[in-house]
Amino acid sequence: MTHTTTLTPEQLEEFGAELDAIRQRIIADLGEADAAYLRKVVKAQRAFEAAGRALFYLPPAWPLAVASLSVSKILDNMEIGHNVMHGQYDWLGDPDYNSRMFEWDNVCPSEQWKYSHNYLHHTYTNILGKDRDIGYGILRMDEEQEWRPYYLGNPLYAFLLMVLFEWGVAAHDLEVDEIVAGNKTWADTKKLHAGLIRKIRNQVLKDYLLFPALTGPLFPLTFAGNATANLIRNIWAFNIIFCGHFPTGVATFAQEDCEEETRGHWYYRQLLGSANITGGKLFHVMTGNLSHQIEHHLFPDLPARRYPEIAAEVRDICRRYGLPYNTGSLSRQLGSVFVKIGRLALPGRGRRRAAQVSPAAEPAVAA
Repeated sequence: MTHTTTLTPEQLEEFGAELDAIRQRIIADLGEADAAYLRKVVKAQRAFEAAGRALFYLPPAWPLAVASLSVSKILDNMEIGHNVMHGQYDWLGDPDYNSRMFEWDNVCPSEQWKYSHNYLHHTYTNILGKDRDIGYGILRMDEEQEWRPYYLGNPLYAFLLMVLFEWGVAAHDLEVDEIVAGNKTWADTKKLHAGLIRKIRNQVLKDYLLFPALTGPLFPLTFAGNATANLIRNIWAFNIIFCGHFPTGVATFAQEDCEEETRGHWYYRQLLGSANITGGKLFHVMTGNLSHQIEHHLFPDLPARRYPEIAAEVRDICRRYGLPYNTGSLSRQLGSVFVKIGRLALPGRGRRRAAQVSPAAEPAVAA
């Protein structure tokens, strides 16, 4: 559903100024506590990986090995990799945690991910025809996407994307849908091939040859364990990311509504185009604090550990401006995502319309 602005230009300017003030306050307060937190998480991630690799030498401990390695991969991708590659820790001056140098445990090269995610998605968040993360070129995730018989497979495509998520992320920049449609050729993506092949080769050798081979006769068990850990990481990442972008109430925008966009309107679009998930401290860590997707889209380069402390302030600003603050439990948000995936597989819901959200009619959503 597309939205037009419900705030006046003056209100948008004031709204943006309040959020800018939060951003500047956090930037001025960055310091050793943030650095210590990152290093603590990195230490924990490495410990879980070491434990998982070691436990594969003990066949009865296979479930524990898989669980430990899964936690390691989730932390590496979500609380460390995603956040470091957003530049959240560039201010440290540490090359190990610099967004230009960091590489993660994923088949998608970091440079390609940063272009499709940091630039395209975070710049053009939920702008139809600009943000390729709306459906990832595979799914119909918005009523404004024209229905085709292909979309009858929406639930199947979503399931395959979930279990193969890191591979879907790796293929994202190739824009295979545009190639199939005849709008691009494989030759147009040639500059991506070398980096992609190199990263896939390294990841496959590590998880499916080197580490299994080190366990000798236990090779099949270790191979299966690594594959299972990758599967668990894929499913977890898919569910958290989809809950932050596609549950009921998340808005999309027409390109014409975002021309000559002000800072205030950019904040407004990020707010309405995102959703949060409620949970405890450990849950937030395991999501990379993407359970605070609203705060992440408002402040993508602030350390994610800061999102919980500013969430109440952001929510209060939304209340005062009569804007929705979409948050709910994992089961609630995920349930609405799955319903949407199934509903949009069917025809008859793609007529284009612009919906005006009334501040009086849609207050902040309760947790």
